[in-house]
Amino acid sequence: MNTRIGLLALSIMAAATATQAFAEGQSDSKGFLEDSSLKLHLRNAYISRDYKDGRDDKAEWGQAFMANYASGFTQGTVGFGVDAFGLYAARLDGGKGKSGAGGIDFFRKGENGTGDAADDLSRFGAAIKARVSNTELKYGDMMPELPVLSHDSSRLLPESYTGTMITSKEIKGLELVAGRFTAQARKSAQGRDSGDVKSINVYGGSYKFNEAFSAAFYGSDVEDVLKKQYLNLNYVFALPEDQSLTVDFNGYKTQLDKDFAVDDARNNKIWSLAATWAVGIHSFTLAHQRSTGETGYNYGGYRNDRGFGDGGNSIYLANSYWSDFNGKDERSWQLGYGVNLATLVTPGLSYRIAYVRGDNIDDGINPGSGDEHELFSQLTYVVQSGPAKDLSIRLRNSILKVSNNASNYNAEGNETRIFIDYPINVF
Repeated sequence: MNTRIGLLALSIMAAATATQAFAEGQSDSKGFLEDSSLKLHLRNAYISRDYKDGRDDKAEWGQAFMANYASGFTQGTVGFGVDAFGLYAARLDGGKGKSGAGGIDFFRKGENGTGDAADDLSRFGAAIKARVSNTELKYGDMMPELPVLSHDSSRLLPESYTGTMITSKEIKGLELVAGRFTAQARKSAQGRDSGDVKSINVYGGSYKFNEAFSAAFYGSDVEDVLKKQYLNLNYVFALPEDQSLTVDFNGYKTQLDKDFAVDDARNNKIWSLAATWAVGIHSFTLAHQRSTGETGYNYGGYRNDRGFGDGGNSIYLANSYWSDFNGKDERSWQLGYGVNLATLVTPGLSYRIAYVRGDNIDDGINPGSGDEHELFSQLTYVVQSGPAKDLSIRLRNSILKVSNNASNYNAEGNETRIFIDYPINVF
Protein backbone atom coordinates (compact mmCIF):
# COMPACT_ATOMS: atom_id res chain seq x y z
CA MET A 1 0.00 0.00 0.00
CA ASN A 2 2.79 2.45 0.82
CA THR A 3 4.33 1.67 -2.59
CA ARG A 4 1.04 2.48 -4.28
CA ILE A 5 0.76 5.80 -2.42
CA GLY A 6 4.36 6.67 -3.31
CA LEU A 7 3.89 5.92 -7.00
CA LEU A 8 0.70 7.96 -7.14
CA ALA A 9 2.40 10.89 -5.40
CA LEU A 10 5.28 10.74 -7.89
CA SER A 11 2.89 10.70 -10.82
CA ILE A 12 1.07 13.73 -9.42
CA MET A 13 4.34 15.64 -9.04
CA ALA A 14 5.34 14.66 -12.55
CA ALA A 15 2.06 16.00 -13.86
CA ALA A 16 2.67 19.27 -12.05
CA THR A 17 5.89 19.89 -13.94
CA ALA A 18 4.98 18.28 -17.26
CA THR A 19 1.69 19.90 -18.20
CA GLN A 20 0.24 23.38 -18.37
CA ALA A 21 -3.21 22.26 -19.54
CA PHE A 22 -5.00 24.09 -16.77
CA ALA A 23 -4.78 27.61 -15.39
CA GLU A 24 -1.58 28.25 -13.43
CA GLY A 25 -2.74 28.47 -9.82
CA GLN A 26 0.67 29.37 -8.40
CA SER A 27 1.37 31.95 -11.10
CA ASP A 28 -1.80 33.76 -10.01
CA SER A 29 -0.65 34.02 -6.39
CA LYS A 30 -0.86 37.54 -4.96
CA GLY A 31 1.12 36.71 -1.83
CA PHE A 32 1.09 35.16 1.64
CA LEU A 33 -0.99 37.92 3.25
CA GLU A 34 -2.77 39.25 0.18
CA ASP A 35 -4.62 35.96 -0.47
CA SER A 36 -5.17 35.06 3.19
CA SER A 37 -8.57 34.63 4.82
CA LEU A 38 -10.00 34.31 8.32
CA LYS A 39 -13.42 32.78 8.83
CA LEU A 40 -15.38 32.37 12.05
CA HIS A 41 -18.21 29.91 12.52
CA LEU A 42 -20.62 30.01 15.46
CA ARG A 43 -22.79 26.95 15.99
CA ASN A 44 -25.50 26.24 18.52
CA ALA A 45 -26.54 22.60 18.29
CA TYR A 46 -29.03 20.35 20.03
CA ILE A 47 -29.67 16.65 19.39
CA SER A 48 -32.03 14.41 21.35
CA ARG A 49 -32.80 10.74 20.91
CA ASP A 50 -35.93 9.22 22.42
CA TYR A 51 -35.40 5.46 22.23
CA LYS A 52 -38.33 3.03 22.20
CA ASP A 53 -36.51 -0.18 23.09
CA GLY A 54 -35.97 0.46 26.79
CA ARG A 55 -32.51 2.02 26.60
CA ASP A 56 -31.87 5.41 28.20
CA ASP A 57 -32.77 8.49 26.17
CA LYS A 58 -29.89 10.74 25.19
CA ALA A 59 -29.61 14.49 24.54
CA GLU A 60 -26.83 17.05 24.21
CA TRP A 61 -26.80 20.81 23.70
CA GLY A 62 -23.75 22.97 23.14
CA GLN A 63 -22.29 26.16 21.74
CA ALA A 64 -19.26 26.05 19.44
CA PHE A 65 -16.83 28.71 18.24
CA MET A 66 -14.67 27.76 15.26
CA ALA A 67 -11.98 29.86 13.58
CA ASN A 68 -10.21 28.93 10.34
CA TYR A 69 -7.25 30.84 8.94
CA ALA A 70 -5.81 30.12 5.48
CA SER A 71 -2.84 32.09 4.23
CA GLY A 72 -2.13 32.72 0.60
CA PHE A 73 1.00 31.35 -1.06
CA THR A 74 4.24 33.25 -1.36
CA GLN A 75 5.06 34.25 -4.92
CA GLY A 76 7.52 32.36 -7.09
CA THR A 77 7.74 28.97 -8.79
CA VAL A 78 7.11 27.27 -5.45
CA GLY A 79 4.72 29.00 -3.06
CA PHE A 80 4.52 28.39 0.68
CA GLY A 81 1.74 29.02 3.16
CA VAL A 82 0.12 28.09 6.48
CA ASP A 83 -3.37 27.00 7.51
CA ALA A 84 -4.62 26.94 11.10
CA PHE A 85 -7.80 26.38 13.08
CA GLY A 86 -9.00 26.91 16.62
CA LEU A 87 -12.05 25.17 18.11
CA TYR A 88 -13.89 25.74 21.39
CA ALA A 89 -17.17 24.27 22.64
CA ALA A 90 -19.16 24.75 25.85
CA ARG A 91 -21.74 22.29 27.14
CA LEU A 92 -25.05 24.05 27.76
CA ASP A 93 -27.15 21.15 28.98
CA GLY A 94 -26.03 17.59 29.73
CA GLY A 95 -29.49 16.86 31.01
CA LYS A 96 -29.73 14.47 33.95
CA GLY A 97 -27.29 11.85 32.74
CA LYS A 98 -28.33 12.11 29.10
CA SER A 99 -24.96 13.46 27.88
CA GLY A 100 -21.97 11.57 26.55
CA ALA A 101 -24.01 9.61 24.02
CA GLY A 102 -21.93 7.63 21.52
CA GLY A 103 -24.14 8.49 18.58
CA ILE A 104 -24.42 12.18 19.48
CA ASP A 105 -20.91 12.63 20.86
CA PHE A 106 -20.72 16.36 21.57
CA PHE A 107 -18.67 15.88 24.75
CA ARG A 108 -16.93 12.63 25.52
CA LYS A 109 -17.24 11.12 28.96
CA GLY A 110 -14.16 10.07 30.91
CA GLU A 111 -11.90 7.16 30.08
CA ASN A 112 -13.77 4.03 28.96
CA GLY A 113 -16.95 6.07 28.58
CA THR A 114 -17.52 6.48 32.33
CA GLY A 115 -17.91 9.52 34.56
CA ASP A 116 -19.29 12.94 33.65
CA ALA A 117 -19.01 14.53 30.23
CA ALA A 118 -16.68 17.53 30.02
CA ASP A 119 -18.13 21.02 30.53
CA ASP A 120 -16.08 22.39 27.65
CA LEU A 121 -13.27 21.47 25.28
CA SER A 122 -10.82 23.17 22.96
CA ARG A 123 -8.51 22.10 20.17
CA PHE A 124 -6.03 23.78 17.88
CA GLY A 125 -4.31 22.66 14.72
CA ALA A 126 -2.07 23.95 11.96
CA ALA A 127 -0.56 22.80 8.67
CA ILE A 128 2.14 24.03 6.34
CA LYS A 129 1.57 23.91 2.59
CA ALA A 130 3.49 24.28 -0.64
CA ARG A 131 2.24 24.72 -4.19
CA VAL A 132 3.73 24.25 -7.63
CA SER A 133 1.45 25.19 -10.52
CA ASN A 134 -1.90 23.59 -9.53
CA THR A 135 -0.46 20.91 -7.25
CA GLU A 136 -0.53 21.44 -3.49
CA LEU A 137 1.32 19.52 -0.78
CA LYS A 138 0.14 19.94 2.80
CA TYR A 139 1.46 18.56 6.10
CA GLY A 140 -0.14 18.93 9.50
CA ASP A 141 -3.68 19.04 10.86
CA MET A 142 -6.52 19.07 8.35
CA MET A 143 -10.11 18.01 7.76
CA PRO A 144 -10.21 15.75 4.68
CA GLU A 145 -13.42 15.38 2.69
CA LEU A 146 -13.02 12.22 0.63
CA PRO A 147 -15.60 9.43 0.28
CA VAL A 148 -13.16 7.03 2.01
CA LEU A 149 -11.92 9.53 4.64
CA SER A 150 -14.46 12.23 5.39
CA HIS A 151 -14.25 14.05 8.72
CA ASP A 152 -17.49 14.31 10.68
CA SER A 153 -18.76 17.89 10.80
CA SER A 154 -22.39 17.00 11.54
CA ARG A 155 -22.14 17.40 15.31
CA LEU A 156 -20.94 20.31 17.48
CA LEU A 157 -17.23 20.31 16.59
CA PRO A 158 -15.56 18.58 13.63
CA GLU A 159 -13.03 15.75 13.58
CA SER A 160 -9.52 16.38 12.26
CA TYR A 161 -6.56 14.30 11.08
CA THR A 162 -2.80 14.80 11.16
CA GLY A 163 -0.74 13.76 8.16
CA THR A 164 0.33 14.58 4.62
CA MET A 165 -1.91 15.20 1.61
CA ILE A 166 -1.05 16.02 -1.99
CA THR A 167 -3.78 17.34 -4.30
CA SER A 168 -3.28 17.97 -8.01
CA LYS A 169 -5.57 19.81 -10.44
CA GLU A 170 -3.17 20.14 -13.37
CA ILE A 171 -5.68 19.01 -15.99
CA LYS A 172 -9.03 20.76 -16.24
CA GLY A 173 -11.74 18.64 -14.68
CA LEU A 174 -9.30 16.14 -13.15
CA GLU A 175 -8.39 16.06 -9.46
CA LEU A 176 -5.91 13.52 -8.04
CA VAL A 177 -5.16 12.98 -4.35
CA ALA A 178 -2.82 10.86 -2.23
CA GLY A 179 -2.22 11.05 1.49
CA ARG A 180 -1.11 9.39 4.69
CA PHE A 181 -2.47 10.26 8.13
CA THR A 182 -1.10 9.06 11.45
CA ALA A 183 -3.40 10.69 14.02
CA GLN A 184 -7.12 11.34 14.43
CA ALA A 185 -8.70 13.91 16.77
CA ARG A 186 -12.16 13.04 18.05
CA LYS A 187 -14.88 15.63 17.64
CA SER A 188 -15.76 15.28 21.32
CA ALA A 189 -12.35 15.36 23.01
CA GLN A 190 -9.15 17.36 23.29
CA GLY A 191 -5.80 16.25 21.89
CA ARG A 192 -4.73 15.63 18.31
CA ASP A 193 -4.54 11.81 18.72
CA SER A 194 -7.63 11.14 20.84
CA GLY A 195 -8.98 8.71 18.24
CA ASP A 196 -5.93 6.42 18.56
CA VAL A 197 -5.62 5.57 14.86
CA LYS A 198 -2.37 3.95 13.71
CA SER A 199 -2.27 5.16 10.11
CA ILE A 200 -4.59 5.74 7.16
CA ASN A 201 -3.47 5.82 3.52
CA VAL A 202 -5.78 7.35 0.91
CA TYR A 203 -5.57 7.72 -2.86
CA GLY A 204 -7.82 8.37 -5.85
CA GLY A 205 -9.35 11.03 -8.01
CA SER A 206 -12.36 12.47 -9.77
CA TYR A 207 -12.91 13.60 -13.35
CA LYS A 208 -15.60 15.73 -14.94
CA PHE A 209 -15.90 14.49 -18.51
CA ASN A 210 -18.36 17.24 -19.51
CA GLU A 211 -21.14 19.32 -18.01
CA ALA A 212 -23.33 16.22 -17.71
CA PHE A 213 -21.07 13.33 -16.67
CA SER A 214 -18.57 12.93 -13.82
CA ALA A 215 -16.89 9.95 -12.16
CA ALA A 216 -14.71 9.28 -9.12
CA PHE A 217 -12.68 6.45 -7.61
CA TYR A 218 -10.99 6.45 -4.20
CA GLY A 219 -9.34 3.90 -1.94
CA SER A 220 -8.14 3.74 1.66
CA ASP A 221 -6.19 1.48 3.99
CA VAL A 222 -6.76 1.91 7.73
CA GLU A 223 -3.85 0.04 9.31
CA ASP A 224 -4.91 -3.19 11.07
CA VAL A 225 -8.60 -2.33 10.52
CA LEU A 226 -9.86 -2.31 6.91
CA LYS A 227 -9.27 -1.62 3.24
CA LYS A 228 -11.92 0.21 1.24
CA GLN A 229 -12.62 1.25 -2.37
CA TYR A 230 -15.29 3.66 -3.59
CA LEU A 231 -16.82 4.36 -7.01
CA ASN A 232 -19.15 7.16 -8.10
CA LEU A 233 -20.84 7.78 -11.44
CA ASN A 234 -23.07 10.82 -11.89
CA TYR A 235 -25.02 11.92 -14.97
CA VAL A 236 -27.34 14.92 -15.34
CA PHE A 237 -29.89 14.81 -18.15
CA ALA A 238 -30.93 18.29 -19.23
CA LEU A 239 -34.67 18.46 -19.80
CA PRO A 240 -36.78 21.27 -21.26
CA GLU A 241 -38.67 23.91 -19.29
CA ASP A 242 -36.47 24.29 -16.18
CA GLN A 243 -36.15 20.55 -15.53
CA SER A 244 -33.32 18.07 -14.99
CA LEU A 245 -32.90 14.40 -14.16
CA THR A 246 -29.83 13.40 -12.11
CA VAL A 247 -28.79 9.76 -11.84
CA ASP A 248 -26.20 9.07 -9.14
CA PHE A 249 -24.45 5.76 -8.40
CA ASN A 250 -22.30 5.25 -5.29
CA GLY A 251 -20.64 2.02 -4.23
CA TYR A 252 -18.18 0.73 -1.61
CA LYS A 253 -16.19 -2.46 -1.33
CA THR A 254 -14.75 -3.08 2.15
CA GLN A 255 -12.58 -5.80 3.65
CA LEU A 256 -11.82 -5.92 7.35
CA ASP A 257 -8.41 -6.99 8.58
CA LYS A 258 -8.52 -10.66 9.58
CA ASP A 259 -7.36 -9.90 13.13
CA PHE A 260 -9.92 -7.12 13.51
CA ALA A 261 -12.94 -8.98 12.14
CA VAL A 262 -15.38 -10.80 14.38
CA ASP A 263 -16.04 -14.47 13.56
CA ASP A 264 -14.12 -14.11 10.26
CA ALA A 265 -16.87 -11.84 8.83
CA ARG A 266 -14.69 -9.54 6.73
CA ASN A 267 -16.23 -8.54 3.39
CA ASN A 268 -18.99 -6.14 2.38
CA LYS A 269 -20.23 -4.57 -0.83
CA ILE A 270 -22.83 -1.82 -0.67
CA TRP A 271 -24.20 0.43 -3.41
CA SER A 272 -26.97 2.93 -4.02
CA LEU A 273 -28.59 4.24 -7.18
CA ALA A 274 -30.66 7.41 -6.95
CA ALA A 275 -32.64 9.33 -9.55
CA THR A 276 -33.70 12.91 -8.79
CA TRP A 277 -36.09 14.78 -11.03
CA ALA A 278 -35.95 18.55 -10.47
CA VAL A 279 -38.73 20.67 -11.90
CA GLY A 280 -38.95 24.33 -10.95
CA ILE A 281 -38.93 24.63 -7.17
CA HIS A 282 -39.63 20.91 -6.64
CA SER A 283 -37.43 17.80 -6.57
CA PHE A 284 -38.48 14.15 -6.43
CA THR A 285 -36.07 11.33 -5.54
CA LEU A 286 -36.32 7.58 -5.96
CA ALA A 287 -33.40 5.51 -4.65
CA HIS A 288 -32.44 1.90 -4.05
CA GLN A 289 -29.60 0.71 -1.82
CA ARG A 290 -28.26 -2.81 -1.30
CA SER A 291 -25.72 -4.35 1.07
CA THR A 292 -24.21 -7.82 0.53
CA GLY A 293 -21.39 -9.83 2.08
CA GLU A 294 -20.37 -11.34 5.38
CA THR A 295 -21.00 -8.15 7.37
CA GLY A 296 -22.73 -4.80 7.06
CA TYR A 297 -21.00 -1.66 5.81
CA ASN A 298 -18.49 -0.43 8.41
CA TYR A 299 -17.18 3.12 8.79
CA GLY A 300 -16.50 5.91 11.29
CA GLY A 301 -16.01 5.77 15.02
CA TYR A 302 -12.69 5.59 16.84
CA ARG A 303 -10.17 2.82 17.34
CA ASN A 304 -10.18 3.19 21.12
CA ASP A 305 -13.96 2.65 21.06
CA ARG A 306 -13.78 -0.35 18.74
CA GLY A 307 -14.56 1.90 15.78
CA PHE A 308 -12.89 2.08 12.37
CA GLY A 309 -11.31 5.52 12.33
CA ASP A 310 -12.04 6.55 8.73
CA GLY A 311 -14.31 9.51 9.46
CA GLY A 312 -17.90 9.85 10.59
CA ASN A 313 -19.09 11.10 7.18
CA SER A 314 -17.48 8.34 5.07
CA ILE A 315 -20.80 7.07 3.79
CA TYR A 316 -21.65 8.69 0.46
CA LEU A 317 -24.84 6.67 -0.04
CA ALA A 318 -28.36 7.74 -0.97
CA ASN A 319 -30.28 6.23 1.94
CA SER A 320 -28.17 7.54 4.83
CA TYR A 321 -30.23 9.62 7.28
CA TRP A 322 -30.46 8.77 11.01
CA SER A 323 -30.24 5.14 10.01
CA ASP A 324 -27.72 4.35 7.28
CA PHE A 325 -29.66 1.29 6.08
CA ASN A 326 -26.31 -0.50 5.91
CA GLY A 327 -27.04 -3.75 7.74
CA LYS A 328 -25.86 -7.13 6.56
CA ASP A 329 -27.80 -8.14 3.42
CA GLU A 330 -30.11 -5.12 3.80
CA ARG A 331 -32.12 -3.82 0.84
CA SER A 332 -33.77 -0.41 1.05
CA TRP A 333 -35.90 1.94 -1.05
CA GLN A 334 -36.35 5.69 -0.68
CA LEU A 335 -38.99 8.15 -1.80
CA GLY A 336 -37.97 11.76 -1.26
CA TYR A 337 -39.39 15.21 -1.95
CA GLY A 338 -37.83 18.66 -1.62
CA VAL A 339 -39.18 22.15 -2.24
CA ASN A 340 -37.60 25.60 -2.38
CA LEU A 341 -40.10 27.82 -0.58
CA ALA A 342 -38.45 31.10 -1.59
CA THR A 343 -41.26 32.15 -3.92
CA LEU A 344 -44.09 30.58 -1.93
CA VAL A 345 -43.22 31.72 1.60
CA THR A 346 -39.94 33.63 1.99
CA PRO A 347 -36.48 33.65 0.36
CA GLY A 348 -34.03 31.25 2.01
CA LEU A 349 -36.65 28.74 3.21
CA SER A 350 -36.60 25.10 2.02
CA TYR A 351 -38.10 21.80 3.12
CA ARG A 352 -37.24 18.15 2.51
CA ILE A 353 -39.02 14.93 3.46
CA ALA A 354 -38.02 11.32 2.76
CA TYR A 355 -39.32 7.87 3.57
CA VAL A 356 -36.91 4.92 3.53
CA ARG A 357 -37.79 1.28 4.10
CA GLY A 358 -35.20 -1.51 4.50
CA ASP A 359 -35.72 -5.26 4.72
CA ASN A 360 -33.88 -8.60 4.51
CA ILE A 361 -31.68 -7.57 7.47
CA ASP A 362 -29.46 -10.22 9.05
CA ASP A 363 -28.78 -9.05 12.61
CA GLY A 364 -26.75 -12.16 13.44
CA ILE A 365 -29.64 -13.93 15.12
CA ASN A 366 -32.49 -13.65 12.60
CA PRO A 367 -30.95 -13.98 9.11
CA GLY A 368 -32.83 -12.12 6.39
CA SER A 369 -35.98 -11.41 8.37
CA GLY A 370 -35.42 -7.98 9.90
CA ASP A 371 -36.76 -4.67 8.62
CA GLU A 372 -36.67 -0.96 9.47
CA HIS A 373 -38.23 2.21 8.13
CA GLU A 374 -37.55 5.89 8.69
CA LEU A 375 -39.54 9.07 8.07
CA PHE A 376 -37.12 12.00 7.76
CA SER A 377 -37.99 15.69 7.50
CA GLN A 378 -35.93 18.89 7.59
CA LEU A 379 -36.86 22.57 7.43
CA THR A 380 -34.01 24.99 6.65
CA TYR A 381 -33.93 28.77 6.65
CA VAL A 382 -30.94 30.87 5.53
CA VAL A 383 -30.91 34.63 6.12
CA GLN A 384 -30.44 36.32 2.74
CA SER A 385 -29.26 39.82 3.66
CA GLY A 386 -28.40 42.21 6.48
CA PRO A 387 -26.00 41.80 9.45
CA ALA A 388 -27.06 38.16 9.93
CA LYS A 389 -26.63 37.21 6.26
CA ASP A 390 -25.90 33.46 5.79
CA LEU A 391 -27.10 32.58 9.31
CA SER A 392 -28.98 29.27 8.97
CA ILE A 393 -31.49 27.43 11.12
CA ARG A 394 -32.09 23.73 10.55
CA LEU A 395 -34.92 21.81 12.20
CA ARG A 396 -34.62 18.09 11.56
CA ASN A 397 -36.65 15.11 12.76
CA SER A 398 -36.51 11.36 12.18
CA ILE A 399 -38.96 8.66 13.25
CA LEU A 400 -37.26 5.28 13.03
CA LYS A 401 -39.07 1.95 13.44
CA VAL A 402 -37.09 -1.31 13.75
CA SER A 403 -38.57 -4.81 13.91
CA ASN A 404 -37.78 -7.04 16.88
CA ASN A 405 -35.84 -9.44 14.66
CA ALA A 406 -33.43 -6.65 13.70
CA SER A 407 -32.85 -5.31 17.22
CA ASN A 408 -29.25 -6.53 17.33
CA TYR A 409 -28.52 -4.28 14.34
CA ASN A 410 -30.38 -1.06 15.17
CA ALA A 411 -32.63 0.57 17.78
CA GLU A 412 -35.85 2.42 17.06
CA GLY A 413 -36.76 5.84 18.35
CA ASN A 414 -37.33 9.49 17.53
CA GLU A 415 -34.51 11.93 16.86
CA THR A 416 -34.66 15.74 16.84
CA ARG A 417 -31.86 18.07 15.73
CA ILE A 418 -31.82 21.86 15.98
CA PHE A 419 -28.78 23.61 14.48
CA ILE A 420 -28.13 27.35 14.26
CA ASP A 421 -25.02 28.15 12.19
CA TYR A 422 -23.57 31.60 11.67
CA PRO A 423 -20.53 31.84 9.36
CA ILE A 424 -18.61 35.13 9.43
CA ASN A 425 -15.97 36.15 6.87
CA VAL A 426 -13.56 38.37 8.83
CA PHE A 427 -11.31 38.90 5.78
